[in-house]
Amino acid sequence: MKNDECIIYFITKRGSKQIWYKDKYGWKQKSGKGIIRKVTAEQFLSHLLPALTEEYKDKVSINVKRLKKEK
Repeated sequence: MKNDECIIYFITKRGSKQIWYKDKYGWKQKSGKGIIRKVTAEQFLSHLLPALTEEYKDKVSINVKRLKKEK
């Protein structure tokens, strides 16, 4: 799977959701309010890696949805 073939959802315990994805222009973050920001790969990883640790397991869940590639 390539980076642009999936969408990553960060969902907090309170139900807030952030969506992270990569398109042909780079990484993007969509906030729960619908604001879209361009982010670097380093910024994405600095949010993803802590969320995957044991410390955050009860605070945030990470879900990845694979996109269907057009042929």
